[in-house]
Amino acid sequence: MTLLRTAVTAELTAGELAALRRMVFEAFGGRFDEHDWEHTLGGIHVLVVDGGEPVAHGAVVPRVLVAGGHEVHTGYVEGVATRADRRGHGLATAVMREVGRVIRDGHELGALSDGTRIPGFYQRLGWEAWRGPTFVAGPEGPVRTEEDDGGILVLRTRATAGLELTGPLVGDWRAGDVW
Repeated sequence: MTLLRTAVTAELTAGELAALRRMVFEAFGGRFDEHDWEHTLGGIHVLVVDGGEPVAHGAVVPRVLVAGGHEVHTGYVEGVATRADRRGHGLATAVMREVGRVIRDGHELGALSDGTRIPGFYQRLGWEAWRGPTFVAGPEGPVRTEEDDGGILVLRTRATAGLELTGPLVGDWRAGDVW
């Protein structure tokens, strides 16, 4: 039986977290590391579970981004993955629809770094490319992250419906991939 489930990290058992970690690492085929895993924890997980095993996943973790000169409480999406043998059945779409609901219910903005390599996947669900320059907050001020320009997508909520997407976007610093 296939089940869509949401849970905060603390609600997942050690066994569930280990199975989830295994699935996400395998799904990324070597493009996911320990920093990426750490970024996936500490928020709300949206899982598709079949036979007790996770087959698709996405997490919404809290971050503070600066957009338009204002701090915006953001639900940042991490660890979106579908087990290889379950791809093409709409599971990632189901996960991302629920991720969107989680963001709209609890955050001012949604954001993610588009690593799908599937043109239009997120956009068809309402995500928009951030068109302005990207930065990360460094100890001496904002540091330009030019390589991420065009790859950061946002999901506006009622609170940010009028947000202009062409200004600078500054992410909080973190170890590993900053976006």
